[in-house]
Amino acid sequence: MIQKTTLSLIRFFLFFSIILCTKTNSHAQTIVPQPFDGLEKLCAGAGFNEFNATFGYVDFPAGTKFEVELIDPSGTIIPTTFIDAFDVSATQKTIKFAVPTNLIGSDAYGLRVKSSTGTASPKFKNSLGNTSFGAYYKQYEGAYFINNKSGNATICSGGNITLNVVNDASSPINFPNLKYRWYKDGVIIAGQTNSSITVNGVGEYYSQVEYGVCSDPNTSSNRVTIVSSSSGAAVTIDSSLGNPFCSNGVGTVLTATRGNTYLWKKDGKDIEGGTTQSINAKDSGVYTVEVDFGGCKATGSINLVSSGFNASLDVPENNTIAEGGTLLVSVTTDATSPNYEWFLNNNTIPGENTNSYLVKAVGNYSVKISQVSGCIATRELTFKVTGPAPPATVIPNIVNLSGSYPYWNIPDVYKTATTKVIILSSNGEVMFDDVGSNYNPEVNSFIKDFKNVNPVYYYVIQSDTGEKKGSITVIK
Repeated sequence: MIQKTTLSLIRFFLFFSIILCTKTNSHAQTIVPQPFDGLEKLCAGAGFNEFNATFGYVDFPAGTKFEVELIDPSGTIIPTTFIDAFDVSATQKTIKFAVPTNLIGSDAYGLRVKSSTGTASPKFKNSLGNTSFGAYYKQYEGAYFINNKSGNATICSGGNITLNVVNDASSPINFPNLKYRWYKDGVIIAGQTNSSITVNGVGEYYSQVEYGVCSDPNTSSNRVTIVSSSSGAAVTIDSSLGNPFCSNGVGTVLTATRGNTYLWKKDGKDIEGGTTQSINAKDSGVYTVEVDFGGCKATGSINLVSSGFNASLDVPENNTIAEGGTLLVSVTTDATSPNYEWFLNNNTIPGENTNSYLVKAVGNYSVKISQVSGCIATRELTFKVTGPAPPATVIPNIVNLSGSYPYWNIPDVYKTATTKVIILSSNGEVMFDDVGSNYNPEVNSFIKDFKNVNPVYYYVIQSDTGEKKGSITVIK
């Protein structure tokens, strides 16, 4: 009886031990991460995004899968992108992974390995022994510009200026979630993380895309030196093609020190549309710009020299010929193998392609000289020829642009304050609508652009003696 009882107890303990051992082994699955060898942070981007996580593991069934997970500062688990896996030994494995391209960067990420059986490792340690380290995917890498690509700016005493990241196709501004660091004289400006900053002090400023511990000096802007206009600093003008410059028919871009408003002049005369920070210049000359910095103004200038060619006319800007008279006009130029085009009242004079032209009619003339080899460039010279208008005894119905007087004239009897003169194009466009005393054939010429064959215009003259209507045909 005792032997049977003892045998039963032995069998019970053996069975219990097997169950206990089985349960113990089922909870013995272990993943042991190895430190990242020489790696302190995960700094990924378009140029590099591959990392290795090596770990030991025991008591896992065959076919178990492993994956690398990031843990953000709030504890949220973020899967990484699997690239490859290979065995280091029977109990050691390395997984190659990539940081998600939409990762919200932080300096306090954790990293672990998790198995398909649900077992997770402790957090990996980096080469410094920390389980918390930086992880970023750099959406933008490389240099960029601020301050409209200019390296200079001026402020008034007590004033300020806003520096902006330039918005172009290759700018970090295309990634609205990015933040920035701003520096003055090499020292970070606390609390400034936007793509623009308003400053009121002189010094050297630049910005850098904020990637925490993964921030790179190579992903930063140009340097901008800000001076105070009260210190006597003048406005500077930069030429995009240098000085002297070769325009190649396009011209150089002149850019002034940044301010609030601009007023450009060439050789002392206002430039039409010259109210922006940059203008296009094709010709040599002294260019000046007055910049308003908001409460104070300063002026800069540049003596711009074109390396294209020189050209001049042998007649003054204004000339007079008698009725039936002529005027020979010649061009002197040092251009290489130049081409010539002559124009009368903005219309091409057919067949005239030499350096001289015999003027037989009054009007506004120009000649375009083009150098088509070497430094490709074009210059246009203008002059005016006036003379007595032929007396009009009848209302003419033809204007000959190649004649001695390429304008439409009316008899003096209609050039009064009580006469109404209306000129219409064939499309109904009003070319002139005023009293006859204000009609000047040359000043009020309605023939602006000869595009069609023999264009036709219409006139209406209303006077005390009645109304007259008719057509005007323009010929060459």
